[in-house]
Amino acid sequence: MGKFVVKETATGFKFDLKAGNGEVIATSEVYNSKAACLNGIESVKTNCVGEVEDQTVEEIVAVKHPKFEMYQDKAGEYRFRLKARNGEVIATSEGYKAKASCENGIASVKKNAPEAEVVEAE
Repeated sequence: MGKFVVKETATGFKFDLKAGNGEVIATSEVYNSKAACLNGIESVKTNCVGEVEDQTVEEIVAVKHPKFEMYQDKAGEYRFRLKARNGEVIATSEGYKAKASCENGIASVKKNAPEAEVVEAE
């Protein structure tokens, strides 16, 4: 079972969505307040049902928000970002060497986020 881990940073609050094995699947931006961070978590839970827009292929098929955008970064690694209905990025992934690993990350967010508990970082 996944969980959202809320952590205070030097400039605010952020969350990591972790899979049952403790691996970080997705990370948020830094929010100004804990309340805003918790709203971000609710947004991920609501919007993780979106389709995947694969931006790594020549013929990109545009998908409506909410959606996962899969892309390659400057280093050639595969990443995804989850965008809410309003187009705001609400969660991002780490870099993956293989496209299949990135696709697995998206599947893991879809599976874990809706029921994930919210806990404070130790």
